[in-house]
Amino acid sequence: MLLPQLGLDRRDFMKAGAAAGTLGAMAGCTGLLDRDDGTGAGGASGNADAHVPPGELDEYYAFLSGGHSGDIRVLGLPSMREIMRIPVFNHESARGYGYDDKSSEMLEEAGGYTWGDTHHPRVSQTDNDYDGRWAFVNDKANGRMARINLKYFETDAIVDIPNQQGTHGACCVLPDTKYVIGVGEFRVPLENDGRSLDAPDEYGSVFAAINPETMNVEWEVLVDGNMDNGDGGKEGKWFFTTGYNSEGGVTESEMTQSDRDMVKAFNIPAIEAAVEAGDYEEINEVPVVDGRQDSPLNSGSDPVVKYIPTPKSPHGVSVTPDNSYAIASGKLDPTATVIDIAALGEVDDPEEAVVGRPRLGMGPLHTAYDGRGHAYTTLFIDSQVVKWDIEAAVEADLDSEDPVVEKIDVHYNPGHLIASESYTADPAGDWLISLNKLSKDRFLPVGPMHPENDQLIYIGDDEGGMELVKDKPSYAEPHDASIVHRDKISPAKTYDPEDIDLEHTAAGEESVERVADDRVEVKMYSMRNEFGFPDITVKEGDTVEMQVTNIETTSDILHSLVIPEHDINIKMAPQETTKVTFEADEPGVYWMYCGFFCSALHLEMRSRLLVEPEG
Repeated sequence: MLLPQLGLDRRDFMKAGAAAGTLGAMAGCTGLLDRDDGTGAGGASGNADAHVPPGELDEYYAFLSGGHSGDIRVLGLPSMREIMRIPVFNHESARGYGYDDKSSEMLEEAGGYTWGDTHHPRVSQTDNDYDGRWAFVNDKANGRMARINLKYFETDAIVDIPNQQGTHGACCVLPDTKYVIGVGEFRVPLENDGRSLDAPDEYGSVFAAINPETMNVEWEVLVDGNMDNGDGGKEGKWFFTTGYNSEGGVTESEMTQSDRDMVKAFNIPAIEAAVEAGDYEEINEVPVVDGRQDSPLNSGSDPVVKYIPTPKSPHGVSVTPDNSYAIASGKLDPTATVIDIAALGEVDDPEEAVVGRPRLGMGPLHTAYDGRGHAYTTLFIDSQVVKWDIEAAVEADLDSEDPVVEKIDVHYNPGHLIASESYTADPAGDWLISLNKLSKDRFLPVGPMHPENDQLIYIGDDEGGMELVKDKPSYAEPHDASIVHRDKISPAKTYDPEDIDLEHTAAGEESVERVADDRVEVKMYSMRNEFGFPDITVKEGDTVEMQVTNIETTSDILHSLVIPEHDINIKMAPQETTKVTFEADEPGVYWMYCGFFCSALHLEMRSRLLVEPEG
């Protein structure tokens, strides 16, 4: 009864709720409840065919962040079917991730945290196009970056980034993935050892360049204020991040005093030259270049960082496919800021590189592209996606609504969005996913914690307009995505033993060897219905290392080794070898079995671990 009494429909109510937290910061913005859709909700062209019949394959892979789940969700597009989850910063028993020696050691060496928050999956590129080698994703919570091997769709490296708390933005230096960039959000003392607990002037946030081959942090840049999201230019010189808290405050009131913040443009060649010349301070074994506004490295003709004033607290930033512009979304301002990349290197005052500021709507957050000259920006407060003409925004007066082509309602409060291959130099321009923070009435109720809502929108018909095609619920809280054509990724169907740093064990080569008084090493195979040994006998107190090879050659025949009393569940795909080490600390009989249903005799596929009492 509340909404009719207030004279509000559901969308107006959602909009009012989203706006409530930002009213103070958006003083001067009026009409929050008087929504003017302009060109309406779109969506009646009927040209979008998102049906993928049983037995047929999707055209695209979509890599979506899993948020608090700490993983990556892989969807097929346009069906929106979830086809895989890739564990990254979490533990996952079906894959044995976090249980076998390799992944558990990787997680432990990268900080040993029990959880992570994935935000921005990015796929490696060569010559500004997806190359199918790797995906990278940040840990917003713990300041880490991970690499996913797209041959096997498995995480193979994680780096705990020094001098960062909260790695928010994640993107690559293009055209050929020279670096993976971790954009540090939180300002902290760089020597965070207690000496500067209450001295905010000594805090800083850093921009980290990671070698994609080694996953080592090559260098960092210290900047003023907090950073948010980032994106790289297509030619390898400029990398852009948004930022907030230019005031350097530690409370909300301190962080929102100014009416403007800064987009930071990092000059990659200039930074590399500074590192080469030794113009840095080594902090926690990483060269840190001083990129603050008053740094001597910013006083010459080729500064390491240019600070571009924008309306308060810009959020997302993305570079257009043709590398002409970097576009930052206003968040607390209803505009987007269009920065001319070529002009940026020519002007003394970086603000002169701002060539457009279209008025898009309430709460612009993130922008994607269709390759036909259009940008698509999420409007968090308006619960809409707005389509606008980039060149029209450059030609129009600042703060003009003229560049807006169309708006479409989404449900509700969108954060990120992604269009097909939008991060490359040649977007496909057919599908767009809006990742919405609130779903409310879109799905069956499941208690107070609602699912998120990923919505598929067809954007391939400029005359017919945008068309909302599908809703898909997702678990809290995804953020961003990358969409890659299936022809650009070639996953393996079985493992190549050459890619595994363990000895492949064939039938007839199994062994149980006592290598020390208190250590036993086991090598055995697994195949349908049997393990290499029916029994394995060890002594109480032994350290047991078990290395198991799945000798199947048929794809999709998985095996695992499960010993519940020892908290073991490791997976072996065909031709994969996996190792786990544990302590046999209690005498007794422990059944080892396969956790994947692999044949009619699946229940009989088991062996005994016999632990003899000490003495």
